[in-house]
Amino acid sequence: MDIQLLQPAGLVTSPAFSHVAVVPPGSTTIYLGGQNGVDETGQVVPGGVAAQAAHALDNAEVALAAAGATLDDVVQWTVLLDPRADVREAYAVVGPRLARPGAPPLVTAALVAGLTVPGALLELSAVAALPPGRA
Repeated sequence: MDIQLLQPAGLVTSPAFSHVAVVPPGSTTIYLGGQNGVDETGQVVPGGVAAQAAHALDNAEVALAAAGATLDDVVQWTVLLDPRADVREAYAVVGPRLARPGAPPLVTAALVAGLTVPGALLELSAVAALPPGRA
């Protein structure tokens, strides 16, 4: 059985997100902790929220690869944004990299009072799943 990302009738249909994920028994679940737009030394990358978003996604790719997964294996993203961040600027970078035709992942986004990394404008976390046989 494959992992299913569903957009049920009666709910808004969006190319950017699905509403429900069904992960079959025997799948491997991978939890990705919060990723900021920081370099290998922990320094926030310059260039504002767009640069931080791109780098946070790059960091997510590295972390997921360590578990044998890719961005395409993510079933749910959480996107936290500092109120100083331009949401449209962040999503201009994040949206195209998270989207998948026909079955986009689930997405929860929130503006938060602040992030714990000084200067960070965005933080991403995720849940990924590898179907049986790929785990």
